[in-house]
Amino acid sequence: MKNYFLKIGVCVVAAIFMAVSVRAAQTGDVTATVTAQSISVAVTDGAVSYGTIATSTTEDTTSSGVNDSQTADNDGNVTEDFNVRGFNTAAWTLAGTAGAENYTHKFCTTTCDTTPSWTALTTNYQQLSNDVADTGNQVFDLEIGTPTTTATYTQQTATVTVQAVYYQ
Repeated sequence: MKNYFLKIGVCVVAAIFMAVSVRAAQTGDVTATVTAQSISVAVTDGAVSYGTIATSTTEDTTSSGVNDSQTADNDGNVTEDFNVRGFNTAAWTLAGTAGAENYTHKFCTTTCDTTPSWTALTTNYQQLSNDVADTGNQVFDLEIGTPTTTATYTQQTATVTVQAVYYQ
């Protein structure tokens, strides 16, 4: 019977040892968070009506023009750069200077109502504004110049596109 109790005693000690070693394991958690990057721009009001203007003439969106400045809003959640580009119309080619069937389109970002500094749009992207904070914006004005001569006297659509890119 001693042997039997000895065997039971050894089994109990072994079971206690095993239970203690299993209980000795510990866990720790890592809480990881991530936010998806959103790069987005919206232009308000997004439409300009220059009206009917003569050939070899300019009109702009400043307060002394058609008074319709545009605002590019950073709708993303990171700091962005804004780029801008123009396009040819159905009948006219976008150019640096007005000419036969060539029109101009320019933009301004500072002191546009008083002493504007116009930059000619091209069909390639160029910088409109740098380092625009999330929830920030850039107000800008536009100036269009009609061709010196044209065979087209119907309304033309001169699209301007603003692009948002990640600020680096």
